[in-house]
Amino acid sequence: MSSNYNSGSGRRAAGSGASGRSSGSRTSAGRSHTAGSGRSSGSGRVSQGSGRTGRTDYGAHTRHSQSGHSGPARYSYSSGHHGRHRRRRASAAPAVLLGAAGIIILILCISLAVKGCKGKENGGESSAEASESGSTAEETAGGEQVTVEGVNIMGLSQEAARKAILDQYNWGMKVTYQDKETEVNNLMEAKLDELLEGIYASELKPGESYEIDTANLLDAAKSEAALVAGSWNMVAKNGGISGYDKQSGKFTFTEGSNGLVIDQDKLAQDMLAAVAQKDYDAVIEAQVREVSPDTTAAQLAERYKTIGTYTTKTTSNSNRNENIRLACEALNGTIVNPGQAFSFNDTTGARTVEKGYKPATAYLNGEIVQEPGGGVCQVSSTLYNAVIFAGLKTTERKAHTYEPSYVTPGEDAAVSYGGPDFKFVNTSDYPIAIKTSFSAPELTISIYGIPILEEGTKVKMESKKSGNLDPPAPVYEEDQTLQPDEEKIVKEGVPGTSWSTYLVITKDGVEVSREFFHNSSYRGKSAQIKRNTSGVVLTTAAETTESSEAESIDANLPTSEGGPAGEGPGGEGIAPTVPAQTTGAPAEGTTTPQNPGSVNPGENNGQMTPQSPQTPQDGQGQDAPGGGVPSPGGNTPGGSGGPGGPGM
Repeated sequence: MSSNYNSGSGRRAAGSGASGRSSGSRTSAGRSHTAGSGRSSGSGRVSQGSGRTGRTDYGAHTRHSQSGHSGPARYSYSSGHHGRHRRRRASAAPAVLLGAAGIIILILCISLAVKGCKGKENGGESSAEASESGSTAEETAGGEQVTVEGVNIMGLSQEAARKAILDQYNWGMKVTYQDKETEVNNLMEAKLDELLEGIYASELKPGESYEIDTANLLDAAKSEAALVAGSWNMVAKNGGISGYDKQSGKFTFTEGSNGLVIDQDKLAQDMLAAVAQKDYDAVIEAQVREVSPDTTAAQLAERYKTIGTYTTKTTSNSNRNENIRLACEALNGTIVNPGQAFSFNDTTGARTVEKGYKPATAYLNGEIVQEPGGGVCQVSSTLYNAVIFAGLKTTERKAHTYEPSYVTPGEDAAVSYGGPDFKFVNTSDYPIAIKTSFSAPELTISIYGIPILEEGTKVKMESKKSGNLDPPAPVYEEDQTLQPDEEKIVKEGVPGTSWSTYLVITKDGVEVSREFFHNSSYRGKSAQIKRNTSGVVLTTAAETTESSEAESIDANLPTSEGGPAGEGPGGEGIAPTVPAQTTGAPAEGTTTPQNPGSVNPGENNGQMTPQSPQTPQDGQGQDAPGGGVPSPGGNTPGGSGGPGGPGM
């Protein structure tokens, strides 16, 4: 307010002179106001121009003017002095204007300078930021990195880091031997995965550096060496039976062959040495050593013996015996290598007339038929028992349709080319051979090899009848010699049977185990009944004629097993099969039928005594085509020859 006050005073002082000055004074005062700090200063400079008294008077005038008093008497200045004062003020006006302009210019310069300074500051900040960014980049490229085996993984995912690290190795290690070559898997992959799991389990720490621990790669190297050995190792082959001389009845033996074995320890160490030298594309030559067979041919010949044998009795039927002879000839000398599966049907082939097989009685779906090869089931059943006593494993076995006569029911093996088969596997470590011998009526089959069972250990089958089955429906025949509705039983029905078979193992004559082996079922026989349902009864003359015709037909029927047309239907008048008789001490593993109604162990390895043969039942034991699907035998329950299966 003092600045306005002085300006007002100035305007009032100029009122007695010229009004233009007053205007100039206002302008000056206004500029001083615009400048901010120049209002009192301008007034002060005017007062100083009048002298100290003038300044005092002016100040008094100001104070008087402020108090509201005015009048000419209060101004004691002479007119000359006052005029000089006005001139001074007039001459000072341009200076004030120039000063104000200078101040404005100064302010503008300062403003520009300030803006320039701010621009420089902003530029400096940008430069600082750029410098800082460059510094950060340098730090990221330097101390702010996280490296694994020299690879910066900062900002990479774990999988991307893994790939980047593995790529730098350029892994191409190989193992060779002669013309063989195989690649070695990267030994450090597992260790790298383990390391990255630990690194990425928490936030990456800039400046950290990691390396894979290659000091603990032995297990990985051994695993790779084992893979190579598994592909290239050649197992030494022992000598064994190479053939059978049918003239001399002896088997021939051949020497084995050496094997090749990779030195896995040496190979693993060579891999580790290459890794230690960072030679990741090294080509390593595998070290191999030869391995000799365990035994020579001469040693094997001494160890081979009969390890299982079985004997059955055949009939006097020439056709049936010829079929048995041909089947035995096809089996004799057969060699089954370790792990090999044997098939009776595949070994003997189809039983055809072209091969010399004769028509003999067989069953097809319960009906009597004449088929080439009838009777070969006795061969397969005899072999079945020999295989069991040798300690081998059967894989397929099928019971007959009707109870067999030459072996204990439950211990038979029916076969039919294209149908049921008998199979087993050589579970021993050496080849085995099948040896057959047939001289009617005795059939013997033996297994020749190195003993499978421990010394003093024997295996046998033991079968027991577990129940009866209802016989099939009766078969009726019209007989008009009978009174109306009269029936006459010509032949009683025979019930079927079921048998349970067990594998019994003994050690030095003491039973050590008894395991269920399989069940077998056999069909019964229908009753034959005559009756008259016609209501007509023939005269005595007709009876006589019919009786004569019947006698003529009966005369053509076989009186014993093995009639003119082969093994015919059973019934009264058919002689039973006679068990074989053994003279002298039986050979090791020999089995011959003895004690009726029981199954007992023999005296030697593999020896077995079957139940005494029963009365033949309509061509049992003969081959027949088709009829049912075989069930596995051996160490699992075997198939049963139930109704509808093949009768053999």
